Amino acid sequence: MRTAPQPGDLVGLVDDRGPQLAIVQEIRGTRATLRVGATARPLALPLRQLDLIAAGDRFAPPAAGPVQPPWGLQASVLEAALPAARELAAAWLLLGSDPAAPGDTAAGSPEPSNLDDFADLLGSAKEPALRAALWLWLHGGQTFFRWRLGQIQPRSLDEIRRLRQQQRREHLVLARRQAWHQRLRLRQPLEAHALAATEAEELALLRCWARGETDTPLPAPLRQALQQAHCSAEAGPIRHLLADLGQWPRHHLPSLEATTWEQGFSADLEAEAQHLLLQADSPQAGDQHRRDLTHLHLFTIDDDDTIDIDDGLGLEAAPAGGRPRLWIHIADPGRLIAADSPLDLEARRRGSSLYLARGTLPMVPLALVTGAFSLRQGQRCPAWSLAVELDDSGAVQSYELVRSWVKPAYRLSYGDADELIELAPPEEPAPALIHALMQQRRAWRRQQGALEMEQAEGRIHAQQELAQLEVVEPSASRSMVAEAMILAGAVIAAHGLATSLALPYRSQQSANLPSEQELAELPPGPVRHAALKRCLGRGHVGVQPAPHFSLGLPAYVQATSPIRRYGDLLTQRQLALQLEGQPLLDEAQMAGLLSSLEGAVREGITISREDQRHWQQVWFEQNPRPNWRGLMLRWLRPQDNLALVQLEELCLDFPCLCPSASQPGDKVLVQVELVDSLRDQLRLRASG
Repeated sequence: MRTAPQPGDLVGLVDDRGPQLAIVQEIRGTRATLRVGATARPLALPLRQLDLIAAGDRFAPPAAGPVQPPWGLQASVLEAALPAARELAAAWLLLGSDPAAPGDTAAGSPEPSNLDDFADLLGSAKEPALRAALWLWLHGGQTFFRWRLGQIQPRSLDEIRRLRQQQRREHLVLARRQAWHQRLRLRQPLEAHALAATEAEELALLRCWARGETDTPLPAPLRQALQQAHCSAEAGPIRHLLADLGQWPRHHLPSLEATTWEQGFSADLEAEAQHLLLQADSPQAGDQHRRDLTHLHLFTIDDDDTIDIDDGLGLEAAPAGGRPRLWIHIADPGRLIAADSPLDLEARRRGSSLYLARGTLPMVPLALVTGAFSLRQGQRCPAWSLAVELDDSGAVQSYELVRSWVKPAYRLSYGDADELIELAPPEEPAPALIHALMQQRRAWRRQQGALEMEQAEGRIHAQQELAQLEVVEPSASRSMVAEAMILAGAVIAAHGLATSLALPYRSQQSANLPSEQELAELPPGPVRHAALKRCLGRGHVGVQPAPHFSLGLPAYVQATSPIRRYGDLLTQRQLALQLEGQPLLDEAQMAGLLSSLEGAVREGITISREDQRHWQQVWFEQNPRPNWRGLMLRWLRPQDNLALVQLEELCLDFPCLCPSASQPGDKVLVQVELVDSLRDQLRLRASG
């Protein structure tokens, strides 16, 4: 029989689908055009990749494919044509080496056969069905013969044994993988520690994809298993699958995974924190220079669930003919936590505390946050104390900054403080007097161009699996505390500017705001605020003081939260070096430290936003309603009918599809079209 295929011949090929039968349609040079398999799919391949199985001389013209007439090589025909297993084994005994005579060289190295001889041994080489069935069998999982360059070589008994052992191992692996993929399809909880290594690897890969890390492709069998589990190869559906398997907590944040926040504090850091707590009552460097202000009356104001109490207020009565002194006291964690110590480096890695729906992830171990670092009621506490006198306009007339000892008289909630401001009882006049001073100060900042955008804000908290809405309304005490903290930042920035001190100054470029007429046409409150916020640039942190546009200040430093923000701790450290006459951090050193914080701060912002977005979605899942009252704030992408809408009962803003004729200030009814917290999906649509 000739060996070069011609049009009409039956040939065999091996591709990623395994061994295939095909009919040659046309020969062009060294390539053949084929019709392959049961579907007669067209394919072009080099002639060298084809094995001639049967000549098609008796067929004219060439058949459409091997299954169609005149060949008719359907699977049932091929199965019937293939000799029985015992006949194939007998062929190996006839053609192979004699196991009883291993030393016989001639018997140990049998001559190879071709397909013609092999087919004649088992039937008739003239039967295309037999030839095709034998070719497919030789290229399948049989262990008796090796096919090489059109020749059939019997394998040795030892090789057959090795191959069969390998096949058994592969079969076990395949069976286990199929069982594993069946478990995926059933979506039943599983124990990860009981998985085999390959299964654990696939589970880990699915977790990566659930986090959105798709650099490593999913193996084809795993993709097929996902399809059968009705799970597309995307982060959201895979999270659903993993949650069903018990391998993905329903409220797990992908951005939090494998971060320093999720890992918590090491045993060594916790031990160091306990050591610092034991040292808190012992004299520390610089304590001899602290001013004792424990006689001054001061109070702290925080939310009920606040764990880090890092600021307090007090008012010193005015001397005859003088002005009252507002005291702003800030916790001094730098007394215990040394620069570049392990705890300090860990705080720098985090950059700030994270305030998530289910609680706080502190910048330093919790024992320090709630203990020696906070301004605790009735306790003698180390602090930085800033005394400020304002003139009649609200401008700073004089200030004094000292390290101190203070003793908070009591801790107030914002509700308690609001009552004291409103009632101004004679036995506790300070809150009302401080509020009046801060109102005066705020009026001064407004004259400098500061923007006021106070409004109610919603936030979702979580108790166990339940999402709970908290709406924080503007109040006298919140306004007072915020203004006092801004005042402290302004005074310290002015101090840094006057003394050429490198600090982490916060600034904001000036913005082109809407005109007074344009703003007057918008409803006051959230709609007008949205128009202003749209124009504002992002804040910038640098070592050179620069104006802060929306605060109306020539320079500003965040300095009042050293327990929860590492930048504030840096400010305190630089001030301490200045007061003690020690070498200061220059601009390059300060810039380097600020640069090292950027990644951590961005990561913290990302985690916080994802956390709040997730729990908002959970809240909608747990509180279904036909519609919600909304207020259209502004267009985001008018070409896509996407606007920013505030749900008035929630005091939360969301992107929302709105009618194209909508205008800022329009009242709308908002429907939740889709919410899926595992897929991170929330789609809202508004109607007029």
